[in-house]
Amino acid sequence: MPSTTAAPTYRSLFAIREFRVLFLNRCVVVISVAASGLALATITYEATRSAVLSGLSLFGGPLVSLVVSQLLLASSDRVRPRTAMTCQMGAALVSDALQLVPGMPWQARFGLLAIPYAAYAMFAGTRWVLVREIVPEGSYILARSLMNLAEGGMQVVGYGVGGLALLWLSPRGLFAAAAVADLVSLVSVRFGLRDRPARTARDRDAADRAGGRSGKTAGRGGVVRRTMAVNRRLLCSPVTRPLYLALWVPNGLVVGCESLFVPYGNAASSGHGSLAGWLFAATAAGAMVGDLTIGRFVPPGWRDRIIEPLRLLLAVPYLLFFLTPPPAVAVPIGFLAAAGYAASLPLQDRLIRNTDDAVQGQVLGLHMNGMMLWQAIGALIAGTVASFVPPAIAMSVMAAASTAVTLLLVPGLRRSAPAAQMTPAPQWP
Repeated sequence: MPSTTAAPTYRSLFAIREFRVLFLNRCVVVISVAASGLALATITYEATRSAVLSGLSLFGGPLVSLVVSQLLLASSDRVRPRTAMTCQMGAALVSDALQLVPGMPWQARFGLLAIPYAAYAMFAGTRWVLVREIVPEGSYILARSLMNLAEGGMQVVGYGVGGLALLWLSPRGLFAAAAVADLVSLVSVRFGLRDRPARTARDRDAADRAGGRSGKTAGRGGVVRRTMAVNRRLLCSPVTRPLYLALWVPNGLVVGCESLFVPYGNAASSGHGSLAGWLFAATAAGAMVGDLTIGRFVPPGWRDRIIEPLRLLLAVPYLLFFLTPPPAVAVPIGFLAAAGYAASLPLQDRLIRNTDDAVQGQVLGLHMNGMMLWQAIGALIAGTVASFVPPAIAMSVMAAASTAVTLLLVPGLRRSAPAAQMTPAPQWP
């Protein structure tokens, strides 16, 4: 059981061996995703010259999660955590290894996206529930911000170095690097994490020992039925629904802006792909700075107060793309805007505080799957818009849409604010 004393610093978290394993594993996974995503986007754009397909190659895999999260997401609470994460790493390894087959058409490469994303969606909440169990009580947001820093830092490395590597490596070379990273991540999970029982099994056993009736009903129903019932309650609740929408929709529309980095980079640098890598690296660095500031230096009482300014910061800078800025201006704009992603930290904290602990795997998994789904939707919309107007103009259109949604969600978010929680949280089956 975690300690009741909150860890005050990042150093305290790194003193926990399993947290170090998860942290390093996340770093390697993000490098793999960045390298393989940049490689596939480059291959797709060179083959099709389509902004829609290029964006979907980067962010379209999560469309698979739309089906999986509606049917199998309860597996995040029903499968042993180490087994679930091993399946995720193994699926990524298989997908990237198959991408090395020479002469494969881009359509087949698209199909391979389904393999890792189906596994990621099925166990989307496992990693984050495991983080909650490993770190001291009350330290989840601090730990999540540190994991986000790892993700941002490795995106800087993955996209920045990947963009430069395209000067002397083929996209297949990037896929090879991604496969090696997948193998390392698989080994780290298998031998670095302690095997734990599934979350629902622990809850059922504890209730049975206490003689409670809930022990007989905690695991009632199949995975599909349980998944659909909890998802329905989460998405129908007037408390949690606005939280999910705020975590998904504005961010997804801004990711639509980012999905146009490859076409924008090709247009701005006469067909060379390295600029897109630097744009991705700049946004990753901006997100890193935002997470570091909110997770480590902003007091908990202030985090809720700056949710709206951060959400606006995420989209408003991209409005400047209407002026078609040169690369030297576009990169700082991306850096500044990406700091607004840090609004997800206090929003996730509200989500955890307004839901039951017994379904936290599914609660956090639904957040992750919905986030990835809206990234894909944002990429699809942005690519469609960019089919009619230049990429820079399309990015400003997506930013305007994100800003509008952010403003429309303000009243609904007030229901989950700490000082105004008068609406009851959803009850769980």
